[in-house]
Amino acid sequence: MGYPDFPIPEQKKSYLTQAEILDFLNLYAENFGLKKYIKCNTMVMDVRPVDNQWKITCVDKPTGQIFVNLYDSVMICNGHYNDPITPSIPGQELFAGTIEHSHNYRDPERFRGQKVLVVGAGPSGLDLTLHISSVADYVVLSHRVAEPIKTQYPANVEIRPDIKRILDFDKVEFIDGTCCGFNAILFCTGYRYSFPFLHDSCEISIDDNHIQPLYKHMIHIDKPTMCFIGIPFNVCTFQMFDLQARYYCKYLNGLMSLPSAEEMRVHTQEDMENRQAKGYTKRQMHMMGPDQQSYYNELAHDANTAPIPPVLVKLRDLSVKRLYDDLVNFREDQYKILDEQNFVKVSN
Repeated sequence: MGYPDFPIPEQKKSYLTQAEILDFLNLYAENFGLKKYIKCNTMVMDVRPVDNQWKITCVDKPTGQIFVNLYDSVMICNGHYNDPITPSIPGQELFAGTIEHSHNYRDPERFRGQKVLVVGAGPSGLDLTLHISSVADYVVLSHRVAEPIKTQYPANVEIRPDIKRILDFDKVEFIDGTCCGFNAILFCTGYRYSFPFLHDSCEISIDDNHIQPLYKHMIHIDKPTMCFIGIPFNVCTFQMFDLQARYYCKYLNGLMSLPSAEEMRVHTQEDMENRQAKGYTKRQMHMMGPDQQSYYNELAHDANTAPIPPVLVKLRDLSVKRLYDDLVNFREDQYKILDEQNFVKVSN
């Protein structure tokens, strides 16, 4: 976590809470005098190109007042954890309990004494299964992951395969033929990339979470004064956001040139073909994972800026592995960075 020009203050633990990360971001904004540029309670309603500029329409939420401004460039930084994917299960209309997505989860108390089905074995599904098991009667984690889940959950947690259908007001059948009754179903099934404020004239398409036409997963090929920050996933998030922003600012400030639109299209097509050759699906076209270090190095080289140190990628990869192997205890791990390549584990 942290940024190259403003690291998180030195401390003993390696994993920070949400509140501590928020404190750090506020400290960052205060240090660089950014808060005067931030408009809270303001929703972007419409973005469209107008005469080589961008017309941005916003609404002030408390008053309803509409604002329209023109800008030379626009950076889309709205994240991709806002439009939840909620699967449709055969027989879902029969279920009498609650059905919701983890997007709306705040605390486990509402599930106290209930029988809860958690669907999805990504980080959210694994984590919320543990949270909810502390108050629920029992929890079933249903997933389609090929590899077995290694985390040792409490005795009131059971792992089952994917859902086949809902049979009646509370009974769910799984693909192995087993059935179980539930009061609540919680989907931890991911999110869609969503940009509802982009007008059709922006000419951005999304097909199964593959956004086009983006050069290096960020710059609009045909309208390069529009850039998307944070699209790739399975990455070192804060560091990648910073690197992408530095890359794009080099271009905006005239310190770096982009290839022609045709050259960017060729590069993007080659990247897609390489990913397909590795077995990536369309939904994985923006996934970095094992490819992230080469992506960072490419951005840094082109922009003549500092790369993301390999040690951070190594730490990120180990952290993900530890999450899946030992969800209950991994946050107790402590690490010390030695140099740009190496770190040591100092406790567990």
